Amino acid sequence: MNKAIIAMDKSGSFRVYLAVTTGMVEEARQIHDTTPLATAAMGRVLTAAGLMGLMMKSPQDKLTMQFKGDGPAREILATANGNGQVKGYISNPHVDLPLKPNGKLDVGGAVGIGTVTVIKDLGLKEPYVGRIELVNGEIAEDLTAYFFVSEQQSSSVALGVRIDTDLTVAAAGGMIIQMLPGADPASVDALEQLIGDMTPISTLVEQVTRESSGKTGEAVVRELLRRIFATLPEEFAVEAMEIREIGWKCDCCEERLEQALMSIGATDLKTILDEDGSAELTCQFCRKKYQFDGAHLQKLLDEMT
Repeated sequence: MNKAIIAMDKSGSFRVYLAVTTGMVEEARQIHDTTPLATAAMGRVLTAAGLMGLMMKSPQDKLTMQFKGDGPAREILATANGNGQVKGYISNPHVDLPLKPNGKLDVGGAVGIGTVTVIKDLGLKEPYVGRIELVNGEIAEDLTAYFFVSEQQSSSVALGVRIDTDLTVAAAGGMIIQMLPGADPASVDALEQLIGDMTPISTLVEQVTRESSGKTGEAVVRELLRRIFATLPEEFAVEAMEIREIGWKCDCCEERLEQALMSIGATDLKTILDEDGSAELTCQFCRKKYQFDGAHLQKLLDEMT
């Protein structure tokens, strides 16, 4: 199940981006054959990238999010567009570490010390690039800091992935709350209390999904929104504005892989042709394999010379 909702409170103090991404994260798990720890780490990044993609104004706008650290996961990268289409990968899909003392998966340990980089291609001459040092590698806290430091935006980020006993994704989801200009100071206090008392979002997604069995994704995400913000004072009651699609979509194609081959240069491409006679390239996002026989490689060489 994948679905997102955009909402705003009655006073116009804050905006909410909320998504259920269980289906998307499970699809990514199957594609990359990830361990539970890698699934949790990659799932959080995919969900966050998807939510931030929905913040962009145009469907053609693109966002790339990269977590790079000295931990065994090495790198987690996700891209998204304004249509809610997301793809990504983790450099070490088989990363595994002992559980933390509280029994939770050690995502921060897997990522380690490093940076988070966000690149936004908004159709301008140069893309926007923001980068900060990681806070703890747990993804949500790092992105909360990113918004504050790099975009001067007071935000709260919650991300979660629950793994079932059979290692599939039981629930996944995320939420970003962003304060708006001229926000009522009382809304900040109300939100701080709400967030402090909030049940982990993956638990809420699992509960609402189970209780809403047979209902549409829209009904599930609307109920999730209602449940999260039910305790807010009436003046800050949250109202749904828009239901959006969010999900896995890889846009790789043979033409893009041709460009990748040509980018190595004519000399290296001729070496591949002479020594191997063919080439096989694999999309790092969806793991689809593309075969290029000798005739195809020669055609590319002819185009380059």
